[in-house]
Amino acid sequence: MEWYPTLYENQKLVETLPLPEEGYNLTHDLADRAIAWINQAKTTAPDRPFFAYFAPGAVHAPHQPPAEYVAKYQGQFDQGWDKLREETFARQKKLGVIPANAELTPRPEQMPAWDSFSPEDQKILARQMETYAGFLDYTDYEIGRVVDAIADRGELDNTLVIYINGDNGASAEGSLIGSCNEVMNLNGLNLTMADNRRCYDSWGSPETSPHYAVSWAWAMDSPFRWTKQVASYLGGIRNGMVISWPANIKEKGGLRSQFGHVIDIAPTILEAAGIPEPDIYNGIAQKPMEGTSLVYTFERGAATTPERHTMQYFEMLGHRALYKDGMMASAFHNRLPWINAGTVPFDTDKWELFDLSHDFTQARDLSTAQPETLKELQDFFLVEAEKYNVFPLDDRFAERADVTLRPGFFTGRKHIEFAGNMPSIPEGSAPSTKNASHTIDVDLMVPPQGAEGVIVSEGGLTSGFSLYVKDNKLTYDYNWFDLERTSIAAATPLPTGKVHVRFDFAYDGGGPGKGGTGTLYVNNRKVGQGKIPKTVAGRFGVEAMDFGKDLQSPVSQSYQPPFAFTGVVEKVVLDIK
Repeated sequence: MEWYPTLYENQKLVETLPLPEEGYNLTHDLADRAIAWINQAKTTAPDRPFFAYFAPGAVHAPHQPPAEYVAKYQGQFDQGWDKLREETFARQKKLGVIPANAELTPRPEQMPAWDSFSPEDQKILARQMETYAGFLDYTDYEIGRVVDAIADRGELDNTLVIYINGDNGASAEGSLIGSCNEVMNLNGLNLTMADNRRCYDSWGSPETSPHYAVSWAWAMDSPFRWTKQVASYLGGIRNGMVISWPANIKEKGGLRSQFGHVIDIAPTILEAAGIPEPDIYNGIAQKPMEGTSLVYTFERGAATTPERHTMQYFEMLGHRALYKDGMMASAFHNRLPWINAGTVPFDTDKWELFDLSHDFTQARDLSTAQPETLKELQDFFLVEAEKYNVFPLDDRFAERADVTLRPGFFTGRKHIEFAGNMPSIPEGSAPSTKNASHTIDVDLMVPPQGAEGVIVSEGGLTSGFSLYVKDNKLTYDYNWFDLERTSIAAATPLPTGKVHVRFDFAYDGGGPGKGGTGTLYVNNRKVGQGKIPKTVAGRFGVEAMDFGKDLQSPVSQSYQPPFAFTGVVEKVVLDIK
């Protein structure tokens, strides 16, 4: 998240960050730190080369740019994704970045047309793209700041800059209508258009965690087929790359069409720096690098030099492909990228064959005309997939991506005692209270003047829970995807001195994500109770379980982070029933 990121510096959690209203945004922070590190490195050892890897989370969802960048693009996407894709295609040809004979591939039938939405719905859909464009613009500016810092030191001519624009193609996890809370989508639930409309004015702000509709992702992958996750087509694997090194690359604006893969980057850097590939590192024998250096493309006139990376397999969530000498065999797997749970059979997948040397966008399937070539590439895929441990094929998304489902230190434990000053635990490593009855028992020391603040919390604006004290009342808040919020407060003030508090949750059962009854106790006396209609079945988001505070974004709308407890949280005990 850009506004409330969970950050670690080396192995230490960064607990204190400015709030969004104070001007904080992650990409700007990362650029500042990259610039500071480069300046420190060159000041300390001016003659020593530096290596910097600057990889902002932007423009991955959630799309969260400063508001002024969104305003720049207001009204610029009212034409919709079908027209935008045509406009992009024409501009690509005019710029010469795609061949003159490239064909614009059609929209997949599984994605809706722009004209199928009402004008009211088109308005919120356009806002999604305005926000994304602003996010991309903002990210480009921050990357430019880093490059400018190198230029300011007079080092840019002799600095190799490799800029890769994106990863895996544009993301299609935002559902067919987009979402102002992508975590809900990742839990297998979709917002309605009415839910999205209520976020129109705040889309991209710290109060939202938005993602755009699938068809925008398709438009952003113009002129290719499909999107991220679909590794069988170039829309899911091809990204633009720019390499600059003025002292050694004399041709400005030259285009290169030789096949390359991200595994080629490390060999490229090593060859450019004159460093041999290590056989042993820290006493450990190294596997040989599979990539191929791209330095051979740096020479003037190298546009026609034969490519050296001649074969490459691709696989992601069952979608798979094999590239070899300009030909590509592609198998589209029938699990759609916006369906993030479950599995579908592999034996119904259809393989296609494309000649990329004459068909830049995989528009013409040659599988019927050249079955022998297709069979040859399919066999190569089997060899490469076996070599690089692709098998067994596994198309599950949520089940693989949700780290809370993996074994950990708390797996199987029903009784857990935490010190009150316990460091935050990432949700993926923390014990799970979901889909089960549980109690949270806490020993507090409340000073004579009283205390307030968070006792224990998990999650944030996207969803989560918080047990806290405010206005001298013990309170438990539950946030269900920022759509339904429940607050249970004690009817009596919290006493001072040694105090024992407890939250008891009786789960209704009947499957995951159901509701339950929450009850508050102070010194074993019932002080409050309420019904929580729905609970989060999968995960709250990308934040942590916090003790004595609520770092990053706030679970509750009743306070601002970190809202640290002003007394002492001596012990927190979790019992999962």
